[in-house]
Amino acid sequence: MTSSDAVAPFLKDPYILDLFAGPGGLDVAAQMLGAKSLGIEWSKDACETRYRAGLETWHADVSAVRRDRFHELPSELNVLAGGPPCQTYSVAGNGLGRKALDKVEKILHALMERVSDEEIDKRLEELGDDRRTALVLEPIRYAIKALSCPKRDERPFDVIVLEQVPQVKALWGVYKDALAAGLPGKGEARVKYEVAEVATLHTEAYGVPQTRRRTILIARLAKHGAPRLPLPTHHIYNPHKPERGGPGDKKAMAQAGQTVLSVDGGQAQVRPWVTMGEVLDRKAPFQVRSNYGSGGDPKKRGIRTDLQPSFTVTGKVSRNAVQHANGTPHTPDRLTIPEAGILQTFPPNYPWWGGDRSQQVGNAVPPLFGMHVLAAALSLPLPPEEKLRESWPETDEAVRSRLRKEGCGVPDKCGPDCPKPEDQSSPPASSDSSRPRTIASAKRSAK
Repeated sequence: MTSSDAVAPFLKDPYILDLFAGPGGLDVAAQMLGAKSLGIEWSKDACETRYRAGLETWHADVSAVRRDRFHELPSELNVLAGGPPCQTYSVAGNGLGRKALDKVEKILHALMERVSDEEIDKRLEELGDDRRTALVLEPIRYAIKALSCPKRDERPFDVIVLEQVPQVKALWGVYKDALAAGLPGKGEARVKYEVAEVATLHTEAYGVPQTRRRTILIARLAKHGAPRLPLPTHHIYNPHKPERGGPGDKKAMAQAGQTVLSVDGGQAQVRPWVTMGEVLDRKAPFQVRSNYGSGGDPKKRGIRTDLQPSFTVTGKVSRNAVQHANGTPHTPDRLTIPEAGILQTFPPNYPWWGGDRSQQVGNAVPPLFGMHVLAAALSLPLPPEEKLRESWPETDEAVRSRLRKEGCGVPDKCGPDCPKPEDQSSPPASSDSSRPRTIASAKRSAK
């Protein structure tokens, strides 16, 4: 059973450019599907994880690559993907992006009218000090840049895949309209895309043992035909009726395999959502008490049991306490980094490395969700999801040196095109992340 009703690939050799690539969620998904990928990532820590995972990576500023090095990118890249930093747009973040959304939309329209890069940059500077708000426009700037790159023969990307928090749905709608109307090509020409309905999807509906919502945009060059969103394979978790749709729900179990309608009208067969207990190697019963978003008030801390999906895995996942059913600490009493990765559907031995690994895990696209989205975008059949639970091969030092040389310019350190060391830490998950971290929290993050 697959989440995509299309299994006729239209690209012979998909090669994905993954902007804001993080530790590799979308790249792991691509590898599972047999597609190549190149990630561009700002954080040195995330790059080190990627090098150890054997993922092709440029340690660079996405904006700087577009501006100064776009012509150095492999000309074979034909799929553009990206999940721009979401902190300023998310409910958990400081809200600057949401406040600036109207201004960002106006700048996007200016891009469509062939306003110069210099003028666009000037307008973006007026948004304020948080550069991440402006980064949400980088994917469309890359798509436009491809149309004027001689090395690519001014060839457009065949497919564009974007994901973000639900608060950016309105902007993705503007993206959709712009892509459908056509990007500014050579002369007065417009390069048009067919775009699927912009929708907010629940990751647990695709087998991820975690409740998380992401808004997805999938576009194809018009000659490739209209794409569709991935069809769900599992029930959606309802926190108000937590007994519904899970493996303990007799009705859901009886209905497993029956046809339901997806968000864009397609049909799918769904199973019960996946629980934490099914994927974590812990003695049941156990429960996870969240400290995220509680403001330190114990009365506001939610609880999920091993019979439910996890809370959304964020950069603060190490704050969540793991307990026995009676409230006493479990062993260990915090989710480890490998466990947090498993809840994100990374392989159990994925080689997390560098500093602030909690943030790396929390920032990542769940690979299983990424597999469904990419499979739908590229009309590829899905491999068994169990493949993500298999051992992931860690590279040796020779391979890491080669990848580092390709990504940083030198085999053993950052090169001249890498972001400055003081700027390379993972971005904070919310406005209160600027508080000094305690030694204990730093140790938990590195586990």
